[in-house]
Amino acid sequence: MMRRRWFFVLGAAVVGALALPAQPASAHPLGNFTVNQYEGLTLRPDRVDVSAVVDAAELPTRQERPLVNAGYPARTCRSLADSFDVRVDSDRLQWTVLSSSFGYRPGTGGLDTSRLECALRAPARLAATATVSVANHYLTDRVGWRELTATGDGVRLLDSPLAARSVSNELRAYPADLLTSTLDQTSATVHVAPGTGGSAAPTAIAPRGSDPLSRLAASAERRFQLLVGGHLTPVVGILAVLLAVLLGAGHAALPGHGKTVLAAYLAGRRGRPRDAVAVGALVTLTHTGAVLVVGLLLSVSTTLAGDRLLGYLGLASGLLIVAVGGWMLMKSRRTHHHHHHHDHHHGKLSLAGIGLAGGLVPSPSALVVLLGAIGLGRAGFGVLLVLAYGLGMAGTLVGAGLLLLAVQRRLARTGWVARLAARLAPLGTRLRATGTTATAALVVLVGLGLTARALAGTV
Repeated sequence: MMRRRWFFVLGAAVVGALALPAQPASAHPLGNFTVNQYEGLTLRPDRVDVSAVVDAAELPTRQERPLVNAGYPARTCRSLADSFDVRVDSDRLQWTVLSSSFGYRPGTGGLDTSRLECALRAPARLAATATVSVANHYLTDRVGWRELTATGDGVRLLDSPLAARSVSNELRAYPADLLTSTLDQTSATVHVAPGTGGSAAPTAIAPRGSDPLSRLAASAERRFQLLVGGHLTPVVGILAVLLAVLLGAGHAALPGHGKTVLAAYLAGRRGRPRDAVAVGALVTLTHTGAVLVVGLLLSVSTTLAGDRLLGYLGLASGLLIVAVGGWMLMKSRRTHHHHHHHDHHHGKLSLAGIGLAGGLVPSPSALVVLLGAIGLGRAGFGVLLVLAYGLGMAGTLVGAGLLLLAVQRRLARTGWVARLAARLAPLGTRLRATGTTATAALVVLVGLGLTARALAGTV
């Protein structure tokens, strides 16, 4: 009775933490790796003015901090100006940095976000009809929101593809219904004529939907990071560990990862619970190690793009799965000629490859928690939370594998299944070989899909 009461209390505490009111000002809504930009152009007969803003989330801000000094704002605005290519007809404008400012704001997990503001100006001849082309090359390899606007003051904009007003209030408040349809405006062409007025693009943008599971997971991760960065008490510590386990379990179950189905099937094909446990243990160790290594790299490097590093790890994970599937295809043709011991050895190698691939890509939330805990002098607590996150992932994988084993054994004890198996006994060997080949082909296909997705994010 006492044990059941404790489970009830802990469960209610976790639910209560998830139900706390959201605090959007304390957690970056677009993700902890993003570097977001806004450039607003004002076109006048004799010049072009630009108001530029760079909003960096927690992890890029953490990396850039060692470079910040008295000259950092002006130096960075100069770099932005050099990469912001605006041409009137064929003449490229030469920017002067009028002003620059830089500051920090509290973020999540004890980390800060940063905001850089730049005012640029360049002389231009827009008193007559002209074509203005815009191409932003500043940090376009980083994941994030990129927004352009354009207005005329003393000139007319004809059929402008750019909005006249910022939909994000110049990166101060990202629209909640647009967060799954991030703006990526890096170029535009605007036709200018003398006079005032003219057309401008509407400010509304049609959003794409997101599944409720992903939204729930994102909300839970933000609350988890807020708990870690706040005042640490025994109750808060317990809640944070429990949430880490739950979030790790949810991370493994999210669509698109592929590791749940693969690990569950491969764990079940040998019919032994310890294979499922082996996959879970490998995922936990690999994920925890990946978070620690990537966290260390981000801490000591100011030039390493964390989002691209995760993309390369995702590519390695997909290629590893493809290699495992190809190896299985090659071995499946000879499996029925081998002794059972050899087939079992091959299966263990497949499980090891899938387990490594499943934990190779660390979650951004785990990295934020680790770096935030280190910054607050809680390095041991941060490692504990990362380990709990990995245990949650392992729990999902082990549970899926054990569930599959239970279903297989239940079916094996069903009368009609046994009778059907007896009638198909002459075809047993052929069916087993076909099933092994089909499984290997499925592994290859999923690995190719994960590889293609990783390539799309890194190219």
